[in-house]
Amino acid sequence: MDRLNDEVVLVTGGAKGIGRAVVERFVAEGARVVVLDRDADQLQALRERYPDRVDGVVGDVTVYAAHASAVELALSRFGKLDCYIGNAGIWDWYRRIDRLDPVVLAQAFDAIFRVNVMANFLGVKASIDAIRKTAGSYIFTVSPAGFYAGGGGALYTASKHAMVGLIRQLAAEYAPDVRVNGVAPGGSATELSGPRELQLDDRKLSDDPRLAAMIEAGTPLKRVWRPEDHAGHYVLLACRSDSPATTAAILHSDGGLEVRGAG
Repeated sequence: MDRLNDEVVLVTGGAKGIGRAVVERFVAEGARVVVLDRDADQLQALRERYPDRVDGVVGDVTVYAAHASAVELALSRFGKLDCYIGNAGIWDWYRRIDRLDPVVLAQAFDAIFRVNVMANFLGVKASIDAIRKTAGSYIFTVSPAGFYAGGGGALYTASKHAMVGLIRQLAAEYAPDVRVNGVAPGGSATELSGPRELQLDDRKLSDDPRLAAMIEAGTPLKRVWRPEDHAGHYVLLACRSDSPATTAAILHSDGGLEVRGAG
């Protein structure tokens, strides 16, 4: 497993969930990884597990300085940056617009779009010079909610549709030197939480057995996915030899939602 030998990667939200699975898979494939995450304890655990391969910055992805510090760490510790993975995100637990107070709605919109969308703008701004130097790539975590209704409420769904647009626009702007792609993981048992403005910051997707049952029932492959089930798609898109012709693509890792039908 050496498809990413000597590649240097930055992963946001990489201390747990899908992000952590991606970090661990990339390390197994030979990469060196910088993680930007707000969870200091989980980040330290990653450093201790992979002392020669993983380093990180404790920070808020909605703050440009945090991205700039993570890029600088990649350059100073590992000498370059080949791939930026924008993975951090929050969910809205199907909250409906018509059931939210207008003030709370505006606050929740700001919170969700700052993490799910604006953070990726900031990450691109902080890293593009380094990525251009290595003719590298970007990979963003999207969601089936970027394509279909029912993967969240209107706020989350709109934020993931925005990321589909960002991927396509950046792929056009940065070609031919930089590739820009995405992965859309389906329903997974992760620690994904929500915004404080909706009182969802202490609630985790993996804590709700009803959601797991709903995901399994609504997926053609009839499974709730683990974070590691999605990590191979990120490896494929990051690997220069395996996907050199791939840009503006979003790989679906959702158990076949597109063909779920009516039954």
